[in-house]
Amino acid sequence: MTLTSEDLLAGSTLTFDVEVPAELLSTNGDGSTDDRIVLRPLTVRDLQSIGKASRKDDSLSATLMIQQALVEPELKLDDVIRLPAGLARFLVERINAISGINTPRNALEELVQAPLARACFVLAKEFGWTPEEVSGMTIGQILLYLEMANSDDNIDNNPK
Repeated sequence: MTLTSEDLLAGSTLTFDVEVPAELLSTNGDGSTDDRIVLRPLTVRDLQSIGKASRKDDSLSATLMIQQALVEPELKLDDVIRLPAGLARFLVERINAISGINTPRNALEELVQAPLARACFVLAKEFGWTPEEVSGMTIGQILLYLEMANSDDNIDNNPK
C-alpha cells in the first residue's frame, strides 16, 4: 500500500510525554513535582527558522529548539533562558531524538542549510508535494522518504 501525503505529514503533529529525571528538577522543599513534560518533534520549518535566527550563537539555537518543541508547559523565550544547564541539555537531547536528529550541536546550521534545501527539492519532485508540505515534516520523516525515493531509484535502475 502506498502512503499518502497526509500519512507522511501526520508525524509532525505527534506529541511525546517525556519524564524528566528527578535530579534535574527542584521541588522547592515541598516534595511534590510533576516530572512529565510534553514535547513535539521539530519540523523543517522550525529548523530553518532556528538556523537563521541563531547563525552565530550555538546556545541560542538550543534555547530556540526547547522553546519551539516544548508543548506543555509552554515557556516564553525568557523562561527557557533561565533553565538550569543540565535540564536544557536533557531537553535538547530528547528533542533531537523525537525529531530524528542525531548530530553534534555545531552541526545544526549545516543540517539546516544546503542539504536540507536539497532534500526538500528532491521530496517535492519525487512525491509531488508543495514546499509548505515538505517544510512541515520532521527531520526523521524527511530522512525516511529520501531513503524511500533512493530505494525506488535503485529498483528502477536495476531491472530484474
